[in-house]
Amino acid sequence: MASQKKRIVYQEFGSTDNSAATERATRDLPPNQQDLRVQTSRKGRKGKTVTIVSGFECKPETLATLLKKLKTQCGTGGTVKDNTLELQGEHPQKLVELLTKMGYRAKRSGG
Repeated sequence: MASQKKRIVYQEFGSTDNSAATERATRDLPPNQQDLRVQTSRKGRKGKTVTIVSGFECKPETLATLLKKLKTQCGTGGTVKDNTLELQGEHPQKLVELLTKMGYRAKRSGG
């Protein structure tokens, strides 16, 4: 019983080992074609304020380099989660200015 193989009844796309072939391609748009939203949030963060930049359509490597630039300009920490950037602290106006200087179309959203 310990050496039972997994029985596949129906399989549409060949073997399951080739996950790169079934992944969705990510579009890497230039900065002037991306509409970004900058907002602050405290939800689910134990009262800590976080500035969230969303609306990116680019590769994760591009997001990582952009995050590094923004973190050094704001002097704070941050992370990439689900194609959004999260920076610690309240920096929405500064981020909108920095992103527009870099060529992105950024707006502040929320109150």
